[in-house]
Amino acid sequence: MLAKRRSIRDYQEKEVPLNLVKEIIQESCLAPSATNGQPWRFIIINDRELMQRLSNESKQNFLALMDKFPGAASLMYGEFLRNEAYNVYYNAPCLVLIVGRKKHRSLRVDCALAAGYFMFAATARGLGTCWIGLGQMIQSPELRQEIGLPDDHAIVAPIILGYPKSVPSQPSRNSRILKIA
Repeated sequence: MLAKRRSIRDYQEKEVPLNLVKEIIQESCLAPSATNGQPWRFIIINDRELMQRLSNESKQNFLALMDKFPGAASLMYGEFLRNEAYNVYYNAPCLVLIVGRKKHRSLRVDCALAAGYFMFAATARGLGTCWIGLGQMIQSPELRQEIGLPDDHAIVAPIILGYPKSVPSQPSRNSRILKIA
């Protein structure tokens, strides 16, 4: 099952039932966390108009960051992000934000583990996912309030979810072992 997980960027026009999303979240909560702190919280967004506004916000904020600090990111992402039709969430039917309190010492690692469990649980059910790093760029106080994201929380893992139109083949992987002692 682990070998079947892929980053999916093209989805069927089919909604993911809310009870199925909740089931996947329940399995995600089985992930280990430092001192069993379980700092993760989940925000489910299945309103495509809201997802489009979140996409626009993310693009605007990342473009502003690239203008402030030009470099390789500008070359890689500038053309996509300036395209009004480009949706950072690839028009997926569902977005799940894995979030938590900013002050939690191991927030990023713990939420990343929950995100991994989330993606594998979705794959086991025939769903596709993709972690969208740009989805962390939600800064508008109005949008944060609309999605129920408290001020003291950070978005760690924005993951899109849906039924894939197709699943890409497995790319080659390296074990990356440095040394066995």
